[in-house]
Amino acid sequence: MLFLVLRPHRSDHPDPIAFTAGTQLRVGKTHEGPEGWDNWHFCQTDTHAGGWVPGQIIVRDGDGLGRALEDYTAQELDVLPGDILQGNRMLNGWVWCLRAADERSGWVPCSVLRQARMD
Repeated sequence: MLFLVLRPHRSDHPDPIAFTAGTQLRVGKTHEGPEGWDNWHFCQTDTHAGGWVPGQIIVRDGDGLGRALEDYTAQELDVLPGDILQGNRMLNGWVWCLRAADERSGWVPCSVLRQARMD
């Protein structure tokens, strides 16, 4: 699915969490806010201080622990109005996108995107 960027987005997270399937996670608080970003959990690994992870890829083991069901990175994509992006996966108010112009990819909030028409 193609998206047109309507408003700029710049990541506030220079060191995003990343891990492979099977990684043990310490699962903390759930995101709360007016953005509509439900089902995001603050997680830590043995090698990373923490970041936001979608609940769909966590299986809970109890006592605040979980395990990753798939490879994941919280890398966000900085975008500007007019950028055209290929969206590959939508989760909890965010889309994993590829910008073909420079082959960069990352998460972009749905709130700054509009589905592009194929005219």
